[in-house]
Amino acid sequence: MLTMRSNKSLKTSKFSNRSSHDDDEEEISKTHKGSNVNFIVDVSSHIKEIELRVDPIVIRVNKFNEESSAEFIDQMSRAQNTGQTVVPVVIDSYGGQVYSLMSMISAIRASKIPVATIIEGKAMSCGALLFSFGAEGMRYMDPDATLMIHDVSGAAFGKVEDLKVDAKEADRLNKKVYEMMARNCGKTSDYFLKLVHEKGHADWFLDAQEAKSHNLANELRLPTLTCKVDLKYTLE
Repeated sequence: MLTMRSNKSLKTSKFSNRSSHDDDEEEISKTHKGSNVNFIVDVSSHIKEIELRVDPIVIRVNKFNEESSAEFIDQMSRAQNTGQTVVPVVIDSYGGQVYSLMSMISAIRASKIPVATIIEGKAMSCGALLFSFGAEGMRYMDPDATLMIHDVSGAAFGKVEDLKVDAKEADRLNKKVYEMMARNCGKTSDYFLKLVHEKGHADWFLDAQEAKSHNLANELRLPTLTCKVDLKYTLE
C-alpha cells in the first residue's frame, strides 16, 4: 500500500583464473545478495587471480519505510565509488510509505551514474513508482512479474479539520506521483491519472507485457551484471 505515514561492511572478493588456454575466459556466476540478478566475473586467461576490494553494489528493495530508505540512500552513495557504470535496483515489494519513497527518489536523482530498475516478483504501489525511475532503456521486468498502481491513501484520524488536511495532502501526493510516473515514461502529465480514473480508481494490476505497452518496462528479462578484467601491455 502507498501510504502517507511519516512517523555494512564492504567485502573483498577474490577470483582465480584456472583456464589452460590463452583465449579462454572464466565466468563466475553467483546470486548477489539474495537477488536473481547474476553477477558475472569475466577474467582474462593471462591473469591468475584478481581481488575486488569493493564489491559492486546491487540494491534490493522490499520495504518502503524510514529504515529501508536510510539504507537505500547509503547504498546509493557507496555505489558512486565502486567503479561500476550502473546501479542495479532490484524491486520485489508490496509498497509502503510514500514519504520514504520520495527520499529514495531523491537519491536516484542525485546519482552520477545511471540506475537500472529490475522487478523480480512484484512492484506494487511505491514499488511501481520507484521502478519508473530507472533510466530509459534500463527498466527490466521478469516476464512473470506483476506491477500494481493505485491511489495514495491517507493515514490520519482525529478531528474533522485534521482529516480535511490529510485528504488535501493525499490528493496533492496522488497527482504528484502519477505525474512523475508519466514523465518518466515519456507520457503527458495526466496519462496515468486518466487511466486510473477510467478504471474507477481501483487497484490496477499489470503483467509484464502490459507494463511494456505503457513504457513502464523496457526489457522483459532479468539482466546480468558483468565485471570484465583484461590485461594490456603498452610500450611508451
